Amino acid sequence: MNSLSKAAQRIMAMDDEVWARHANPLSGWSRVSILPLLAVAIWSRVWIGWWALVPVSAVLMWTWLNPRLFPSPPSIDNWMSKGVLGERIWLSRGKDGELAHHAPIIRALTISTSAGTVLLFTGLALLNLFLTTTGLAVAMLSKLWILDRMVWIYSEVGDQPAPEVPI
Repeated sequence: MNSLSKAAQRIMAMDDEVWARHANPLSGWSRVSILPLLAVAIWSRVWIGWWALVPVSAVLMWTWLNPRLFPSPPSIDNWMSKGVLGERIWLSRGKDGELAHHAPIIRALTISTSAGTVLLFTGLALLNLFLTTTGLAVAMLSKLWILDRMVWIYSEVGDQPAPEVPI
C-alpha cells in the first residue's frame, strides 16, 4: 500500500463501527456523488470567487462524515455492501497470496483512476469542460470497476471476518 493510501486511511479513521456503517448501501452509493460534487464546487469559483471554498469544504466534510452517518445495514446481500467489505479485506490482506491474482487489475484500474483524476483537476484548473468531464468519467468508471473487483474479493474470501485495517 502506498503512502498516499495510508495517509487517506489515517484521515478517514475507519474503525470496525465505521466500516460496518459504511457497508450500508446508502453510504456507498451516496459517496459516488463526491467527485462530481467536488468538481462542481471547484468550478463554482467562476461564479462565486473565493466563496467556492465553502462548497469545497462542505464536500470534504461530506467525504469524512458519510461513512459515519448511516446505520449498519440490516443485510449485506447487495453489490455495494459487498464492495465496501471487499475493500476492507483488500486493504488489510491485499498482499496475501490468496488475493494476489487481483493485484494486476487493481493496479491498472488505480492507474486509470489516477489518470482520470489528473485530467479532471487539469480541466478544473484550466476551466476546460472537455478535460473536466472526460477526467471525471474515466476516474468514476475506473473506481466503480475497482469496486466491482472488491465484490469479487468479498465473494472469494466469504464470510471470514476482515481483520482490522492497519493504519
